[in-house]
Amino acid sequence: MSTYPARPDMPAISHTCSLHNQALHNQALHNQTLQKKLFAHLTGFVIAALLLIVTQSGIAQTSQTVMVPMRDGVGLATNIYLPAGDGPWPVVLTRTPYNKNAAERSAATYNQRGYALIAQDVRGRYESEGENRPFETDIEDGYDTVEWIAEQAFSNGKIGIFGTSAPGITSNLAAASAPPHLTAAYVTVAPDSLFYRSRFVGGVFKESHSGGWLRGQGVSEDVINAYRARAVLDDQWRATDFLFHRHNVQIPVYNVGGWHDIYAEGSLYNFVYLQSEGHPAARGKQKLFMGAFGHGTLQGDLEYPGGGLISGSMEEQMRWWDYWLKDIDNGIMDEPAVSYYMMASARKGAVSPKNRVIHADSWPPAHQATAYYLQPDMSLSTSAPATTGTSKSYVFDPANPVPTMGGQNLGQDVGPRDQREIGQRQDYLRFATPVLEEDTVVAGHIDMHLYVSTDALDTDFVVKLVDIYPDGYEALILDYPLRARFRDGQNAEDVKMMTPGAVEKLTINMWSTAQTFEKGHRIGVHVTSSNYPRFAVNPNNGAALDDMNAPAKKATNTIYFDSSRPSAIVLPVVTETLD
Repeated sequence: MSTYPARPDMPAISHTCSLHNQALHNQALHNQTLQKKLFAHLTGFVIAALLLIVTQSGIAQTSQTVMVPMRDGVGLATNIYLPAGDGPWPVVLTRTPYNKNAAERSAATYNQRGYALIAQDVRGRYESEGENRPFETDIEDGYDTVEWIAEQAFSNGKIGIFGTSAPGITSNLAAASAPPHLTAAYVTVAPDSLFYRSRFVGGVFKESHSGGWLRGQGVSEDVINAYRARAVLDDQWRATDFLFHRHNVQIPVYNVGGWHDIYAEGSLYNFVYLQSEGHPAARGKQKLFMGAFGHGTLQGDLEYPGGGLISGSMEEQMRWWDYWLKDIDNGIMDEPAVSYYMMASARKGAVSPKNRVIHADSWPPAHQATAYYLQPDMSLSTSAPATTGTSKSYVFDPANPVPTMGGQNLGQDVGPRDQREIGQRQDYLRFATPVLEEDTVVAGHIDMHLYVSTDALDTDFVVKLVDIYPDGYEALILDYPLRARFRDGQNAEDVKMMTPGAVEKLTINMWSTAQTFEKGHRIGVHVTSSNYPRFAVNPNNGAALDDMNAPAKKATNTIYFDSSRPSAIVLPVVTETLD
């Protein structure tokens, strides 16, 4: 079996951040326009995220750019923004592939609160030397940068690190190197694993997310194809992936995530691991906010007031720094460790008051794992099917994949879109409960147990969790795949082709959510074999992962739902009263 937890402990990776411009002050809006002109080749969402955390515009008291030497002699371009006065000061650092100069807009905010701000171009990006190999050297480079800062006269030796999306990933990797002078971190929307949450989920390459982000970083198609072929865990992944180094993190980390974000599960389980299972120096010192935002503006007809921002809260970030870097007892560690947004009925203009932020000491809340079984009449029920020999087959044609309609995507097509837009297809199965007579509150990790067979050596299965509104709107909550050859894991010894015609039980990791399915709604489960371009399409040919020339083939895939093969989604139905 895979050494990576097949349960709530699996993330994704790639980046670009998105934020709505509504919180910008007028001058910051003007600055953002100028920034877009300067950095038009960057993903606009990341720049927006950096700008939105600014509470006021201004210029640092003093600033300079230096080349910080790494252990191999490569110099990384680094901006230093210092407050007025003589210092020394506590320092906050961000390391980014999106141009360090964007930090100029927020320098005054940090400086006026008594912090030196350092912004660095990661290796191979913008003014930094070296080869651009995203996230492959950031453990070592993060360590060297932190310790270089500690040696400077302006630093008092207390250093924090922060970032959104890609800079959040570099923050985590720096923390995993355990630099002696790194004191705390504030990390928004970053995964716990590049391999399991960003490049691949269920063994399927995240095409629009990872492929799109890598292209935006100037990575060639040949290199992207090589990434696609690296779906089997190898020594290089183990050497560079945060998942395999997180046990070294010894500092308090404030994680911010969003339920519709590409890294939702990663943000969540970064907190869960560090708080309860991590290094003894880190345990019990973590904080988490899970909002209802995505990695881009939410699409569809739903909205979540008070659902948070991708960049987190500047005031909360400052409280975090004040406590850990200045030893100011502001009460932040006396407050509940977890705050999460409970989503509910949220049509624009008719948002239910059950959409709210809940505060708790831990995650998840008390719950009962409840199976909702697929039924022969295409319904869902908490009772297992009593029939025998019942199933439904469809033909999956790689040349005609099911189109992506929303989900935890990057930048575009984000969030709870109406799945009715997909239309009726023979390869798209919809199951639903009867109309709910009372609210069903779900919070925690979700799995789908799916009994299947195929006439192919390899194929994919995709499952969606949907909130069906009284008028039929099918709001997408979660959607995740599994590539059949990786049903036992992604270690080399786990890979196994399907036996045509043989029935297999698959367990699909559906990640986590906090969702109230309200009275009058229905819970829906959709089953198919593709979701493109969110996920790469399986050619169904069983060829080697680096074989791009073998012809694709159609596959006849069968879903079983009877007394001996009871396919079911397992929902964590909350059993405690939530505030």
